[in-house]
Amino acid sequence: MAKVTKTDDDWRAELSEQEFEVARCGGTERAFTGRYWNTKTPGTYHCVCCGAKLFDSDTKYDSGSGWPSFYAPVERDAVAVREDTSMGMVRTEVMCAACEAHLGHVFPDGPRPTGLRFCMNSASLKLEPRDE
Repeated sequence: MAKVTKTDDDWRAELSEQEFEVARCGGTERAFTGRYWNTKTPGTYHCVCCGAKLFDSDTKYDSGSGWPSFYAPVERDAVAVREDTSMGMVRTEVMCAACEAHLGHVFPDGPRPTGLRFCMNSASLKLEPRDE
């Protein structure tokens, strides 16, 4: 996967204020407020920054968390993870593998078949609907 690098000024010019805060600065939108937390639209979720394919609606489920949740990325190497010790806790941050945009966090309390809950911020995603 080709790496995408831009300056903060470049990202600011391309993203909304909220998208920049979440995706480039590691922010988080409030639960139950993001544009995709409750959508059922079939399609592929892409990185809002670089357009990389990240998640498919077939793996999206209602976790009750208020954020879009998926049990797997489209491909194993679509996302990268790292330890996040912010906010007084230890979590696993999920980032776009191509541009290192902050997407959210992954937790080991998801459904089968993976047992994972990729809890993502809507502001970091862009849904490309597919015709069914």
